[in-house]
Amino acid sequence: MIREPLSYQHLPTRGNRFSRWLGRFGMRILGGWKIVGELPDISKAIIPVAPHTSNWDFFVGLAVKFALGVRLSFLGKHSIFVFPVRRLLVWLGGIPVQRDSAHGIVGQMVEQFEKRDDLLLVLAPEGTRSKVTEWRKGFLHMAQQANVPVIPIAFCFATRSILISEPMSVGEDIDAALQRIKDFTNQAVGKRPELQ
Repeated sequence: MIREPLSYQHLPTRGNRFSRWLGRFGMRILGGWKIVGELPDISKAIIPVAPHTSNWDFFVGLAVKFALGVRLSFLGKHSIFVFPVRRLLVWLGGIPVQRDSAHGIVGQMVEQFEKRDDLLLVLAPEGTRSKVTEWRKGFLHMAQQANVPVIPIAFCFATRSILISEPMSVGEDIDAALQRIKDFTNQAVGKRPELQ
């Protein structure tokens, strides 16, 4: 079930009935996707989405974003935020980051969480669509330092399901938090399972 965004008090929302209908229509034509679980009514969180094995993940994610009527943000290399796509990327929720910054990406994002009233940051913890042996842990350091929860989401192409976890606190043990997130997302089958 997709809850109407108007009933949320803290979750940053965006769009209208038409954009939510468009998102649901997109989920249908992309294979009949359904949402299992619900985003909590909170204003700040980091949302790792896995497995990330295909460019199709972006289109499914975009449809889900519109269907839910939620304002989500993502990171992008500052060099891609140029005319003529800058406005579109920012409108979609893009946040330009400088990889060579003295604060690093973690520091930049902790500052963003401190400055903003609301921020739901979506990212792919693998950092690539290719097969990786280890996930990047930067998003966990961001969550820990910004004191925000992590809400893992898994895209399962086998069942066409978007699985939304309960919020998780990172705590002191980054490795234990990473394992809890992997335990949740490992139940999903990516578009290209051989890359998981």
